[in-house]
Amino acid sequence: MAHKNNSSSSVDVSILSSGVKIEGKIYSEGNMRIDGKVIGDVTVNGNLTLGESSEVKGDVRAMNVTLTGNIQGSVEANEKVILEANSRLVGELTAKILVIEEGAKFDGKSNMNSGKPKSETTDVSKK
Repeated sequence: MAHKNNSSSSVDVSILSSGVKIEGKIYSEGNMRIDGKVIGDVTVNGNLTLGESSEVKGDVRAMNVTLTGNIQGSVEANEKVILEANSRLVGELTAKILVIEEGAKFDGKSNMNSGKPKSETTDVSKK
């Protein structure tokens, strides 16, 4: 793992490069980018970016999650999840904001936890 420190803003980004495989739990206080493979849970207190070559088999938790690769497991974001084109998520997703780009694949259940009480929805597809 490498750390990138920008002198103008003291934000650290931990990077798991492609070609690297980790089995076990990962925890990061700052932001993280994963381009490799992880078998285990990933918890990030900042933003998590999963690149095109990333594969995660486990649960993911972060402030914001941007997925271009693959996740097999649950995803929980305090704020936003972005499923970019060609990404694949198989599992349960919880976030306040969900963005699914054309070409992304999502097979699972989503829960939009905006902090508001759940209300009944109306099926508008039936006329």
